Amino acid sequence: MEWYTAGALMLGMVIGLMALGVPVALAFLTANIVGSLVFVGHLAGLLQMVDNSTSMLTRFALAPVPLFILMGALFFHSGLALRVFDTLDKLMGKLRGRLCYLTVLGGAMFSTLTGSSMANTAMLGSLMLPEMDRRGYNKRMSMGPILGTGGLAMIIPPSNLAVLLASIANIDVGQLLIAGLLPGIVLACLFSVMIFLQIKLNPAGAPAYEVPRLGWLEKGRAVVVNLLPMGLVVFMVIGFILLGISTPTEAAAFGVLGVLILTVAFRLLTWQVIRTSFESTIRVSGMVFFIIMNSAVFSELLSYSGASSGMLSWATGFSLPTVAMVLIMFITLLALGMFMDPVSMMLISVPIFFPLIHVLGVDPIWFGLLVLLALEMSGTTPPFGLLLFIMIGVAPKGTTLLEVASAAFPFLVCDTILIALMILFPQFVLWLPNLMH
Repeated sequence: MEWYTAGALMLGMVIGLMALGVPVALAFLTANIVGSLVFVGHLAGLLQMVDNSTSMLTRFALAPVPLFILMGALFFHSGLALRVFDTLDKLMGKLRGRLCYLTVLGGAMFSTLTGSSMANTAMLGSLMLPEMDRRGYNKRMSMGPILGTGGLAMIIPPSNLAVLLASIANIDVGQLLIAGLLPGIVLACLFSVMIFLQIKLNPAGAPAYEVPRLGWLEKGRAVVVNLLPMGLVVFMVIGFILLGISTPTEAAAFGVLGVLILTVAFRLLTWQVIRTSFESTIRVSGMVFFIIMNSAVFSELLSYSGASSGMLSWATGFSLPTVAMVLIMFITLLALGMFMDPVSMMLISVPIFFPLIHVLGVDPIWFGLLVLLALEMSGTTPPFGLLLFIMIGVAPKGTTLLEVASAAFPFLVCDTILIALMILFPQFVLWLPNLMH
């Protein structure tokens, strides 16, 4: 069978099944069963599929996934997130558009404790939208920062998608996690600049209003009680990895321990919080591991059938500069994001793109972060960006997809500026991962 026929068969089955409404994991499982029977043959193919699945799931690199999910669930369900936002709100004072800036600052901090863009967007929307609506913010100013900041969880460590991507692409998990820290901070700053410009152009979009004045003593007490302990948890995760004190798995365990200590110290730990957090962790982790299992088999079947090597030969046959090839792959991811969720995009693209970038001589950590940025941008790309629909779900009734997409557009411009910086200055991404050596 020709490589393009094999590739079309495998990819066509997955895309066709998902178009019929079949869940992502089951679509890949079906394609894997059919591919095993076609390319390997009968019982031997199925046995090989099972063997490959178990070897992938028992990798130590995947252990941070459930721990990061548990850490975020405890942080959210215990009410620690509300304490952080309340403190940041007090520190903002009478700054015009302060709820927009609060969204960016609080969302960036929350990203480091959840690793989930969907959880980030849902929480920010539930907390901030009603207050912004009550204060007279227009929809563009209220929804835009939430959509932009919600995606920060994909690149600011610890990111569940980064761990998933590193595991599928067989690159260093710790280095990919740390690579997103500096670009994530720069992106949050770009979002703040965009908010400032929007307020300057349309002051009525974020009306000024009186807020209670607080003394420095009260502000200092709120920082010491509510923010500094959270900073310690962030250091236990990111700092331990960066300093080489612990592996990503151990750092994730320290993060869970830190959040547990805080919930006990603030008397927020109840059996209901524990139960809800563990139920959420088991449900999400089970889905992630089932997807990883199927993605491993899918990648190996593409390789065994000759589709991967054939596509590599075809792609490298064009006389295009490396930057042009990378941009084509990036645009392809954005196009996929208009119709697919991030995990589906990752499972389809990684087996094809990462072997190609190795041939082109592109650093896999740098490219991995570019993929995460593409996934982040695709979440706010119409018509099927997941974050757009999450925002519609928490927004006031009558909010349209066009209004949500319009609010997100300026923040997609910020993403584009960050990508340009990454291309012009690759060390901007690789500096922190290189320090780990």
